[in-house]
Amino acid sequence: MGMQISQLNVRRSTYIDATPKHVWSEFETFDRFKALYSAGHELEVYEAKVLGQIELSVDIKGVPHPFGGTIKVFNPETEFSFSYNWFTERAWPVPTFVTVRLTPYFEGTLVEHFHHGFERLG
Repeated sequence: MGMQISQLNVRRSTYIDATPKHVWSEFETFDRFKALYSAGHELEVYEAKVLGQIELSVDIKGVPHPFGGTIKVFNPETEFSFSYNWFTERAWPVPTFVTVRLTPYFEGTLVEHFHHGFERLG
């Protein structure tokens, strides 16, 4: 079962002219995921499995700020979700979540990226 997306979320989506199986192949290894997911930040750790770790960092005024969490859902060809928090003094009291969902759409795949769980912050 996938992760419940809360009402308060940021959603981005795109259509990719490839099957969910092909799109999912980009989530299967560190190197492929790094090439896909490192725009604006750097992928440092990626363990492609439930309870695996994902760690990224972003440079803010010349100082690296690490963030990431634990992979909560890893359903091949369907969904990838992980907890999301800063690993520094910027950390929130509880993490939010990132979910990527793949849905067959016409001859390709609808890819949705959600950042959600903000209501957990109070």
